[in-house]
Amino acid sequence: FFNPHPAKRDSSTSRGLGDVYKRQVGILTYLYTNMSNSDGYGAAIAKASPSVINISSKKNIDTRSFNGRLPNDLMGSGIIISNDGYIITNLHVIEGTRIIEVELDDGQVYTASLIGFDERSDLAVIKITPIDTLQPIEVSNSSSVQIGDQVIAIGNAFGLGKTFTSGIISATGRDYGNPYLELIQTDAAINPGNSGGALINHKGNLIGMNTKIFSQTGSYAGIGFALPANKMIEVASEIIQFGSVKRSWIGDFRVKVKRFLLNNNPTYGLEILELRNYGPLFNSGKIKPGAIILSINNESPTWENLTGALKNSFPGDEISFRILQNSNVEDYKVMTEAIPN
Repeated sequence: FFNPHPAKRDSSTSRGLGDVYKRQVGILTYLYTNMSNSDGYGAAIAKASPSVINISSKKNIDTRSFNGRLPNDLMGSGIIISNDGYIITNLHVIEGTRIIEVELDDGQVYTASLIGFDERSDLAVIKITPIDTLQPIEVSNSSSVQIGDQVIAIGNAFGLGKTFTSGIISATGRDYGNPYLELIQTDAAINPGNSGGALINHKGNLIGMNTKIFSQTGSYAGIGFALPANKMIEVASEIIQFGSVKRSWIGDFRVKVKRFLLNNNPTYGLEILELRNYGPLFNSGKIKPGAIILSINNESPTWENLTGALKNSFPGDEISFRILQNSNVEDYKVMTEAIPN
């Protein structure tokens, strides 16, 4: 800001420039004085970190590599949800393993037992018997998250130890058309080892569990997915109480919104892209891939109404569909079953 060799100027000009310099110095002094880490993530990380743990699991295989290490060791993360030792993680972190070891924030290591799992949400509940009382994570309502919200991903990235990355919510309701699963999308860096770790908000509260990434290399590419906290707690609660998930199921299928003309009027529906050859929807024998859902329980064919119908029904309930197929509109009732593993 200051020229060490100022040009010669009259006193009035010097006084004017001097006032400018004083104002500039005053502005800089104010900025530096008021700079702080209040906009950082330190408080949120400090709050949530003790509730996120590292997981090391060994697959059911006795073959050892030349350096003596099991080639099928799996590294991942987990989230403490109770002070007596219940932990949520991804099923793929511990699936097919014979030993599950949990390392707490203070370095203590415990062997965990498997309580149960849900294959469709890729969620497993494990338990340890801690010496001291644990700190369960504080959970926020994940249905209130919005695109653009700041988030932090916590996990054991590449087995290096607990790692923290930041980003925003990129999208909500990502599902690949699977009506049993809705995911939060984030650009916070998620890598192998982050699976089962926490996605927290700026307050340090859990909003999701880091589950998968979209990548052609297997490493971070700016697109990661987390299972929403509400779904995590719902599924984990059923597993702890019953050992499995009791929600309703009509088969495994995928849909997408399709806009088209019906009787020369523009409308929309949910096109069935894929329908696996099992389950009540398939067993009706009449509904095929390419069919378009026009209504669900006499409600409009929205994603929310489809997932709501599944969430709010119990095994043995009926869900009614109006279907457009082969230029014909027909009504069907499909009886739900308990979702199988």
